[in-house]
Amino acid sequence: MADRHDDLIAAAEQVIRPHRVGDRLFGDVGATLVTVASNQYAGVCIDTGSGTGFCAEHSAIAAMVTAGEYQITKIVAVWRNQTGDLHVLPPCGRCREFIRQIDPANLDTEIVLGRHRSAPLRELLPEHQWPEALDHPHRIDDAAPSVEPRAADGLD
Repeated sequence: MADRHDDLIAAAEQVIRPHRVGDRLFGDVGATLVTVASNQYAGVCIDTGSGTGFCAEHSAIAAMVTAGEYQITKIVAVWRNQTGDLHVLPPCGRCREFIRQIDPANLDTEIVLGRHRSAPLRELLPEHQWPEALDHPHRIDDAAPSVEPRAADGLD
């Protein structure tokens, strides 16, 4: 009997194709997501210098957006270590925020954390709402009256 998230985990595993270029490794993490239309999109990580790379979740989301979809119902990322063990990786903070910004409904995206574990994005991304102001901003009409420059100021 298959476990709850096995099919999605297997789909993410299928796109893992590690490729080394110098000291960088491409494609060693795979991600698969499911949209509200029940379509699946997959992607891999790209590790490059100077911070120009991206996570597997970004790649899968880019494929989804390219196809004209924006709402994610479920997403998983996986990595296989050198001894062959498969690991489910929770999304990093950048990926969590990226998922949220693609569509507000994605706060309810189910993030797969293991064969039997998952959590909605909103639980993994606390304090996701813009904070309230500490004090009330001054309105323009409450500000001091503007003073026009005078000839004596040398601005004539």
